[in-house]
Amino acid sequence: MLGLEPSIHTAPTSSRGMDPRLKAEDDGEWGWPSHQTHRQHIGEPRCHTESVARMTALLARRFAGLLLTLLIVSLLIFTVMDLLPGDPASIMLGTSASPETLAALRHDLGLDQPLILRYGQWLAGVFSGDLGQSYTYGVPVAGLIVERLAVTLPLALMAIVLSVAIALPLGVLAASRRGGLIGIIATLFSQISIAVPAFWVALLLIILFSTMLGLMPAGGFPGWSAGLLPALQALVMPAVALAMPQAGVLTRVARSAVIETMHEDFARTAIAKGLSPRVVLWRHIVPNALIPILTMIGLQFTFLVAGAVLVENVFNLPGLGRLALQALAQRDIIVMQDVVLFFAALVIVVNFVVDLSYLAIDPRMRKVV
Repeated sequence: MLGLEPSIHTAPTSSRGMDPRLKAEDDGEWGWPSHQTHRQHIGEPRCHTESVARMTALLARRFAGLLLTLLIVSLLIFTVMDLLPGDPASIMLGTSASPETLAALRHDLGLDQPLILRYGQWLAGVFSGDLGQSYTYGVPVAGLIVERLAVTLPLALMAIVLSVAIALPLGVLAASRRGGLIGIIATLFSQISIAVPAFWVALLLIILFSTMLGLMPAGGFPGWSAGLLPALQALVMPAVALAMPQAGVLTRVARSAVIETMHEDFARTAIAKGLSPRVVLWRHIVPNALIPILTMIGLQFTFLVAGAVLVENVFNLPGLGRLALQALAQRDIIVMQDVVLFFAALVIVVNFVVDLSYLAIDPRMRKVV
């Protein structure tokens, strides 16, 4: 089933290069008899203290790097937004406004101040939770982001859950039965779903389930105040449209990661110990293949939050991506700055969380730390 020969001549029997879970079994942690079960570990408290200290230092370094990255990104965002053509005051007042009126509005908006001063004021506001006032809507930007995030975040979560639910089993089965029917189906699915754009899938879903069958709403969002079921129903088709391309990519990543892990020494050792191929696959190979899969899931989640603007426009959803697009068209600089900074912060934080998850799923990385 796994393409591994259960021969002791090709499988090393020592603990070097073994799956940490398999070595735990060999040490008696799964109830197997072992001569090491009653060994006294005198240095364990000291080793544990040193490990905690190293882990704390690692987290402190990562967190400091996260803050520095956010600071650099915020400076780049502010500078680029300031270089964009167009005057917000002229857009707000129109072409018929007098120079005196434009100057007064620019002064009220703080646009006549030096760049470094405006950046410092904006950054101080960001750290204090005051993201400024929208030029177009005349309301706090923080409220706009929270309001639109209530649509985009559940949509991204639904899409990533659907993508993982499709891609992970399909990728694992395609790797364990490559050359068979499931492997062919997984390859065709990944190729087709990657080639088809999400907005085109969205249009097909609207034609099929809304226009022809009348089962789902064609667009719009009633709001969470209308009830959980109507709100989720409005997000189902957008989530499917977003999930299909991501599921194709994740299927390929999962298949490649599992195939690569199958050729590790610990997989052959597990087969040589007499474990069934199914146990070896799901208990030893899949957990050790999770690191590239988790990396891709983290990247996909941030993409789904920041890159759902086309699907949001097709389904007329008041999401965060659509807000950014409207702010760009209306030259609402403060909204664009805050939304782009939120997207950048989300990418950085998700990558930080994914890095920490490596330590949780792979004992070997904890030993390195």
